[in-house]
Formats: sequence, C-alpha cells, structure tokens
Amino acid sequence: MIIGIIEHDRGKLNSQSLEMLTLAREVAASEGVAVTAVLIGQNAASLADSLATYGVNRAIVVTHDQLDDYAPEAWAEAVVQVAAAESPKAIMATGTERGNEVMAHVAARLDLPMAANVTRVATGDLYEVTRVRWGGSLLEEARLPGELKLLTVAPLTLPVSEAPVPDMTVTTFAAELSNKAFRVRVTGRELPESDKVSLAEARLVVGGGRGVGSAEGFTVLEELADLLGGAVGGSRVVTNLGWRPHADQVGQTGTRIAPDLYIACGISGAIQHWVGCKGAKKILAINTDPEAPMMTKADYAVIGDLHEVLPALIAELKG
Repeated sequence: MIIGIIEHDRGKLNSQSLEMLTLAREVAASEGVAVTAVLIGQNAASLADSLATYGVNRAIVVTHDQLDDYAPEAWAEAVVQVAAAESPKAIMATGTERGNEVMAHVAARLDLPMAANVTRVATGDLYEVTRVRWGGSLLEEARLPGELKLLTVAPLTLPVSEAPVPDMTVTTFAAELSNKAFRVRVTGRELPESDKVSLAEARLVVGGGRGVGSAEGFTVLEELADLLGGAVGGSRVVTNLGWRPHADQVGQTGTRIAPDLYIACGISGAIQHWVGCKGAKKILAINTDPEAPMMTKADYAVIGDLHEVLPALIAELKG
C-alpha cells in the first residue's frame, strides 16, 4: 500500500491533501497497490468517507485521548506505529509546513531519507523523483533510496482529480503515545478579528506592492476586494514597511495562494513573491513599468497607475 497522511486542522481538511492523493494514486498504480489514508485524531474521522471520491481504498483513523490538536512529534510517532503495522511501500504527505515537519520526524525515527516537495515519481528499487527547489526557481531530479520511501508533495503544483472508490473501508488504530510526544503542541490560537475572506482560501486576491505608496493607499484595494468578494494581500516590502500585517504577505515566507484570479497592483514580482502567487489560475498585473517581472509573467497586464486604474474599475463594477 501507499500511505497518504491527510492534513487537517481540528477536523477541517487542508485541500492540499487532495493534491497529494493525486500523486499517491499514480504511485500506487505503478506499484500495483492501493492507497490508504491516515487521519490523525478522532476529530478527523468525519473526513474519512469523503476521501473515497479521491481514490482512497482504506482510511485509518488514529485515536488517542490527547490527539485533539496538532502535535508534530505525536503525529510522527503515530505514523511510525501505523507503518510498522501495515508495511507500506511509501508514505506521502503534503509539502506544507506541517507535512514537511511531520515527515522529517518520521524520517528521523526510521533513519530513512526523505524527499520534500516532489512533483513526479518514477517507481522502482530507487524512486526517481522531480522536486521543487530554491523557492520554485528550479526543478531537481533525484533518486530516493530506502525500503520504505518517504516524500512530501509540492503544494499547489498538481491538480485535484477524482477517482471514486465504491467500497472504501474505515478502520481505527489506537496509538501508544507517551506524554513526551506532546511536549510540542498547539495549545491555543490568536486569530485576527475579521469577518473577511481568508487569504489562503480566497478565490480572488488583490495584492499590493511598493507601488501602492502607503498604508492608506490600500483603501482602494480593499474596496475592490470587497466588491468582488475577495481578500487583500501584499508583498514582503509592504509588510516590512508596516503598511500591512505579516498575515497578509503573499510569498515564499508568507502565504501561498491559488485563487481563480490574482490582481497584482504595483508589485514588481520578485521571485519570492512569485513563488507565493504562481498557483493562481489567472494573474492580472497593473504597473507603470512594462518591464517589471510581474508584468512579463502575468496572463494580463495593464500599463498604468493603479490609483487611476482601480477607481475606474470600481466605478465600472458599481455601474
């Protein structure tokens, strides 16, 4: 079997797990085995049935009375125990912060190598993998040894596709975890007081860069985002200047987004920012510099002052 670790936050699915399952199915088909999903914590049990739509033949819900929130060492130890009981050919997870963290712990416990941010796998005694490196600026071809292959799937690089399984089974696994496994865990959250659309989940994002000019300049971006039911983001320079909070940063060290449309206003398009927004289905760039990297990479470009273009766009939308 191929095990896929399903990432969730207190029972809320991270959709990038579905991208991971796309590659897991390909690897499983090549190996002639089935896909088994591992859901950690009883609060993830409600997700199990929906995974049959994405090619999961079996779901294992790992239970323990302290697995009520994220704890990387506990998650990793639970995965190791499931692997010992099931003898999979490979274990896969999302290439997110959590996915990479858990798999790094798994690799350390099993004394095995791990390939992070993979986009392609050719199976065999050695897996030949393609993985994203240097913030998405290059692809690396590598060989992954080990009797048990460990890898994470690069986020926002593979499509989510359905492959319904009519007779998926759900079982439970009682993990044996010591208190030491919970020495690092999420104990609480401080969330911004906002009823606006989440940047990571928004289907439309309006982003601003140095060209916005000031914190007050984002007012017009906010108005456009509100009209279109989207969210506002910013480049790293914008958060460094204090114009927007870090939570609004789009980029390699911020939030990676994958909206239907990203409107980049006054953003030059440094590689770190491009890594964060290249998952967008369409990108519209607005800039006075036609040679800015964002303008050359975007699907559509408007050469002009955003403070003239956006008000005109808003007026048109309001009719």
